Amino acid sequence: MDTYVYELAGKLYINLTNKCNNDCAFCIRNSGDGIDDYYLWLDREPEAQEIITELKKRQDIKKIVFCGFGEPLFRLDTLLEIAEYAKTLGIHTRLNTNGQADLIAGEGVAARLVGRLDQVSISLNATSKEKYIAICKPKSGGSAYDAMLKFAKECVEAGIDTIMSVVDVIGEQEIEQARLIACSIGATLRVRKYAG
Repeated sequence: MDTYVYELAGKLYINLTNKCNNDCAFCIRNSGDGIDDYYLWLDREPEAQEIITELKKRQDIKKIVFCGFGEPLFRLDTLLEIAEYAKTLGIHTRLNTNGQADLIAGEGVAARLVGRLDQVSISLNATSKEKYIAICKPKSGGSAYDAMLKFAKECVEAGIDTIMSVVDVIGEQEIEQARLIACSIGATLRVRKYAG
């Protein structure tokens, strides 16, 4: 049975798709089939109403995170419909993304998120286009890094709480460089623990 929602640390995570346009070296997809006891490979992608039905059953949920086994922006319209409903319940909403919004869903994604998402967490992962290509192996090559930085700036400019993240295995010097990049955009940096 497909796992469309799963709970971790008091947050409800929403698994909309397995599609992804990166093949990151440290992705948990490369080392397993899910997280904790949740199997996250999908046979079928959920409709917005299926997720909304789940939210209605879980009155205690205060935070939802669009983050599954794929890139949520491939299901932007579904994501927006769910987020809009969640906001009517006063639920805090976050998107975890590779940030390649323009390449996945076209221009103007940040503007469409306003009022629907409280926070966007963008995987920076590297401090240069060359390192990003080596680590993340994006299908669109070097344009992916530029698109990710552009989307981060647009989210900040739209007034969305914007976090950029790196995995702790890249080393202290790279982490400090990443902090400078995030700061120059107006975002904050979060260092994620490697889960592989």
